[in-house]
Amino acid sequence: MILVRATIAALLISATASVAQPPLPPVASYNREAKGTQPFWGRRLTGYLTARDGTRLRYSALLPKGSGPFPVIINYSGYDPGAIGGSSYLNNDTAMSVNLDRTLVERGYAVVGINARGTGCSEGVFEFLGREYGRDGRDAVEFLATQPWSDGKIGMANWSWAGMSQLATASERPPHLKAVAPGMVLGDARLDSWAPGGVPSPAFVAGWWRFVHSRWTAVRASAEAEGDRQCMAQVDLNRKTAEANNLSNVIIRHPLRDDYIDQRALALRTSSIEVPVLSMEAFQDEAVTSREGYYQETLDPEKLWFLQVNGPHDLYESTWFRRILISFFDRFVKGDRNGFEREPHVRVWSESSGTGDGHAKFESLKPGFELTSSEFPMAVTPVRFTLGAGNSLTENGSPSGEPDNYAYPIPGPTVTTKNGTEDWGAQPAEWRRGSVAYTSPPFARTMMFYGSGSADLWVSASTTDVDLQVTLTEVRPDGQEMFVQRGWLRMSNRAQDDGRSTDLRPFPIDLPETMQSLTPEQPALGRVELNKFAHPFRKGSRLRIWIDTPSAWGGYGFSPISQPSTVKIWHDATHPSRLVLGAVDSRPVPAARPNCGTVMMQPCRRDPLASGAN
Repeated sequence: MILVRATIAALLISATASVAQPPLPPVASYNREAKGTQPFWGRRLTGYLTARDGTRLRYSALLPKGSGPFPVIINYSGYDPGAIGGSSYLNNDTAMSVNLDRTLVERGYAVVGINARGTGCSEGVFEFLGREYGRDGRDAVEFLATQPWSDGKIGMANWSWAGMSQLATASERPPHLKAVAPGMVLGDARLDSWAPGGVPSPAFVAGWWRFVHSRWTAVRASAEAEGDRQCMAQVDLNRKTAEANNLSNVIIRHPLRDDYIDQRALALRTSSIEVPVLSMEAFQDEAVTSREGYYQETLDPEKLWFLQVNGPHDLYESTWFRRILISFFDRFVKGDRNGFEREPHVRVWSESSGTGDGHAKFESLKPGFELTSSEFPMAVTPVRFTLGAGNSLTENGSPSGEPDNYAYPIPGPTVTTKNGTEDWGAQPAEWRRGSVAYTSPPFARTMMFYGSGSADLWVSASTTDVDLQVTLTEVRPDGQEMFVQRGWLRMSNRAQDDGRSTDLRPFPIDLPETMQSLTPEQPALGRVELNKFAHPFRKGSRLRIWIDTPSAWGGYGFSPISQPSTVKIWHDATHPSRLVLGAVDSRPVPAARPNCGTVMMQPCRRDPLASGAN
């Protein structure tokens, strides 16, 4: 989360159309899609470590060549890390990055994969992000610190579930843990993923559970190739016992926030973390969003280094990021005096692109330009745009005009709904009835917006509840409209936590007792949180917001309220609706716009509101 500060003296922005790479030895880029990877380690060890309650967790260790002892980097999740180095892994059939492991081993780190309890061929009962998850992580760190091939210096790497494991483990403060580098996490699973803004989003967890099972199939295939019948039997058992706690069941049983949900909100625990943290997030992350529960705000800012980038979930594989990651581990795990502590505490990569297909595209990420700050959070200045008559959106304008209405629930268009595709879906047949849009005049100057935003909308409906979707776009002078970001809100979940909300970030209280229906036809203020982003609006471009019914975005498939309604957006003097975005220095923005289709996860389409458009 980006907070407003009274001074911007600490804001150091690098103006660059080509971002300088960190001064490290070259990091090779490998084609993850290729089959038949050869072992790159000196020795592989497999076995079980025992948690404090007697549960045995499967691990696999890839040791560098040489006698050691070695510093250790842990990959810990419920996917397939306990089988790294096996036959599936050597065929690049693994959840994380073989190439990252290769780089770490070649740099002298032992890479150890650990399967969480009740997953793969680890014993125990699966429970997503339960308290045992962090305690098991602590036990694993301390076990690895005692191994004869370990020098007792332990770090953790990787993203997604393997990023969440780092927050859970580091919150337990294992004595031998030196640093963590979590990427793309759920800091508050409910508001980040399961129900953003209170709108249920069940589609992602259903698809995710199928992916988890595919990882256990890979684990079993490796065990079969190795003749490990114990592992095979445990995988088969876990497939049966884990069903009771799969995430689809969790969100059915816990549709609103309760103690069970809060026990899985990692951001409520991360203030306990004492070790250095290298955090990475992707603004258009199709799997966990860029919200992340704002856990970074709970950390010691002097021990936090934060990299943000436009694009998808798997950009942790980027070789540009890998140089930073290795330098971070060399400093805080190995203890090398390489000066990493003097690196900017915030790095923002905007208009990033990649080439190739699949994971090769993630590895090839190239930032368009970079913003940096010597301090976290980066300072921003709120800029207010007022909704007005004629579907106008005016900087520092005055509210005006009668309310605009649209038919609910005609969904908005889908955006980037399948892995590997970055495009807008077709407009629904009745999109003109089912949405309203507000557009600014062309910018007279270039503006760079960064961080979360807030669409503060006065809304009425003919029914007692509706779900809102707000889509932020750039309308370019070439007639193309580029996707920037989205946000969602169930109007009954509109009550705000005044202690955590700011002009730029609404923060729902999100408790059953604070939820309140709408009074039909009576306007109420709903603040729609736009997830964090970084995007330049160059001179001549226009800013637009669309308001409609939630539709599929990335891996997110929403289940909005289905009762038909007429929704009105008010913008008169008594009900001033506005959009608030955070601005930073625009001098780093290159003069030339990138070509449509080259900016990761920010697709273009022909402007549907342009003259002559259908």
